[in-house]
Amino acid sequence: MTKRATWRLRAIAATLFALTAIFTQNLPVAIDEKARGTWYKGNLHTHTLNSDGDSTPQDVATWYREHGYQFLVLTDHNTFTDPAGLNSVLASKERFLLIPGEELTDTYLQKQIHINAFNLNKEILPRHGGSVAETIQNNVNVIREAKAIPSVNHPNFHWSITAEDLLQVKGLGMFEVYNGHPQVNNVGGGGGRSMDELWDVLLSAGQKTYGIAVDDAHVFKKIGQEFSNPGRGWVCVRAQSLSRENITAALEQGQFYASNGVTLRDVNITNSEYRLQIEGQRHERFTTHFIGAGGKVLASTFDSTPVYRFTGSEKYVRARVDSSFGHSAWTQPVFR
Repeated sequence: MTKRATWRLRAIAATLFALTAIFTQNLPVAIDEKARGTWYKGNLHTHTLNSDGDSTPQDVATWYREHGYQFLVLTDHNTFTDPAGLNSVLASKERFLLIPGEELTDTYLQKQIHINAFNLNKEILPRHGGSVAETIQNNVNVIREAKAIPSVNHPNFHWSITAEDLLQVKGLGMFEVYNGHPQVNNVGGGGGRSMDELWDVLLSAGQKTYGIAVDDAHVFKKIGQEFSNPGRGWVCVRAQSLSRENITAALEQGQFYASNGVTLRDVNITNSEYRLQIEGQRHERFTTHFIGAGGKVLASTFDSTPVYRFTGSEKYVRARVDSSFGHSAWTQPVFR
């Protein structure tokens, strides 16, 4: 082959490579599912006899283990329930794990200010403040100083915490978009924002906050809608393994979805689209809303594999999947 022919072949190859790049730049990238991690179901908020629950730490942990959860955080009020002993009995590789935590329980002028601390190593005490926002901030600070993860609990409990309060807080990261306690006013009312509405106020202002769903279980010995029972809200975290380090890192990074009854097989976000896969039951139907700045619904679909394709103008996009059975799942916002 002559030198001229060689250069011609190289030029053709370069052109083909460039055309391939142009035509594929907006297509989803194939991802190795194993490399992306495994889904682990967990509850981040529950109580035992060590504060105001009705059951022992072992009974509480056993309930979650026997009901298909892979991890649990015991969050007793201003009490550190050390899970080390329970892990020696109940923990099992890739099957179940307890992660240490505590619910810092504070007040300001009758306002109930409760902040959970995940991945804690020892008991810490709440720090008061001169306003609702300052009280939240001081408690977030002490949790961060302890190298733990803070999350604001049930903002509408006693109508204590507003979006305007949370907008003043730095370093928060998470709040409860759903809490299973019967008296926390998740859906708002009487002029008070729902948790979905509050979330969009924060996100629209540029505050990157993730939404979790929790039980806030206190009552294991009586079952009823009037009791704060287990099994009502959870997160599904995608992590490389069921370890304290990997689960908490995934929480910090928003690698999870929240649910009170809807199961997602997958959440896949590429540079071009936001795609979900919903796992339903017989006769169950779904409506998925892709939500953007100001709480605006960018698109809605009834598909079991809903897809939103980015236009490039979105400030952020998150999704809520509503089931005909009365349940929902919330995925985390992606900022564009």
